Amino acid sequence: MRRREGAVDACDDFGLDALFASKKIYSPHGQNYLSVDRDQMLSYQESTSGVLLHEGITEAGSTASWTAAGTSYATHGEPMIPVYIFYSMFGFQRTGDGLWAAADQMTRGFLLGATAGRTTLNGEGLQHQDGHSLLLASTNPACIAYDAAYGFELGHIVREALRRMYGEPHPGEDQNVFYYLTLYNEPIPQPAEPDGVDVEGILAGMHRYSPAEPGDGPHAQILASGIAVPWALDAQRRLLEDWNVHADVWSVTSWTQLRRDALTTDEWNLTHPGQPRRVPYVSRRLRDAPGPVVAVSDWMRAVPDQIAPFVPGGWCSLGTDGFGLSDTRRALRRHFKIDAESIVYRVLHELVDRGELGQLVLARAAELYRLDGTFA
Repeated sequence: MRRREGAVDACDDFGLDALFASKKIYSPHGQNYLSVDRDQMLSYQESTSGVLLHEGITEAGSTASWTAAGTSYATHGEPMIPVYIFYSMFGFQRTGDGLWAAADQMTRGFLLGATAGRTTLNGEGLQHQDGHSLLLASTNPACIAYDAAYGFELGHIVREALRRMYGEPHPGEDQNVFYYLTLYNEPIPQPAEPDGVDVEGILAGMHRYSPAEPGDGPHAQILASGIAVPWALDAQRRLLEDWNVHADVWSVTSWTQLRRDALTTDEWNLTHPGQPRRVPYVSRRLRDAPGPVVAVSDWMRAVPDQIAPFVPGGWCSLGTDGFGLSDTRRALRRHFKIDAESIVYRVLHELVDRGELGQLVLARAAELYRLDGTFA
C-alpha cells in the first residue's frame, strides 16, 4: 500500500485528481500496489497506457520530461503535445536554464503557469506570489507568452498554437516555439464570447473588450491583462457613474507579443529607408483612442511597460513591484494600488495632469474611495 505524496497533492491543487481514474498516471510497469484511496471514485491509478506523467517534487525532472515529449516529433518521428502545469512562480525561476535548453532543442508544447499573479495565491507566503514570471518568459525568444483573462480568449490562443506548432505554418513563421499560458487561482465569471470578437486582436496581443459608453466628457483607455480585467471593468463603471469619464477597457492577452511585433516593425523601418513606414500593432490600435492610457496587471510594472515606447500619447502603469504580503486578495490589491478604486484614481490623476479635470477631483476621489488603505 502506498500513499500519495506531496507532489500529488499539488495535482489536487490544480484539480488534476479528477483525471487520475480516467487518464491515469503513466508507469512503464503498471500499478503494482494498492493506493490508500482505492475505494474512492477518483482514486490514484497508474497504467502502462496512462497519459499523465507524475514526476514528484522535481521541477527539473518535469521540465526534462516535457522537453523529451516536446521533441519526439524529431527524435522519434511521433509528434506529441505535452502540457506541463506548475506553480507559475517556480517554472521560469527554478528551471529557466532547462527552458532555454528546451528552446535550443526546438521543443514544442504548452507550459501552464497556474496560480499566476502576485496577489491571487495569497495564503502560502511570499514564496508563491508570482509577479515576474511573464518578464522572465519574455527573455526566451522561443516562448510565446499569453496572459489571457477569459476562456474564449484561451480557446483561440490554443487553436492558433496548435496550428503553428503542428499544422501548416504561415510564410516565414517558425514552428519551433512553445507557449506559456498563465492561469489564475481565483474563480471569476466566464462570459460568453462577444459577437464579432476581435480574434486577430486576441492573437496579436490586445483587443477592445468593453468600449466606453458614448457621451460627452473626458475619455481614457484602460489596458488590463489576466485577472486584472475584472478590476478594469469595475473601474470603467465607477469612472462613468462617479465622474462622467468614458473609458475603453482593452484585454491585453500578451504584452510580450505586442512588444515583439513593435521591435520587428522598428527593425524593418530601420533597414528599409525610403519605403513606407510600418506601424506597430499596438500603435495602430491606440493611435486614435482618446485620452490617457493606464495599464494594470497582477505583475510588476516592467511587464506592461514593455510596450510603453510604442503607445502614442500619455502612458502610466500600475503593478505589483516589491515583495508581497500575507493578507487577503483585497488587501493586497489595495496595498499595491491595483484594485478598481486605485485604477479610477490613476485615471483621474492623468486627466487632471492633462487639464481635463480640476485638481479638487483628486481629493474628493481619495476620500470617496478611502485610499488611505481602508476600504469603502
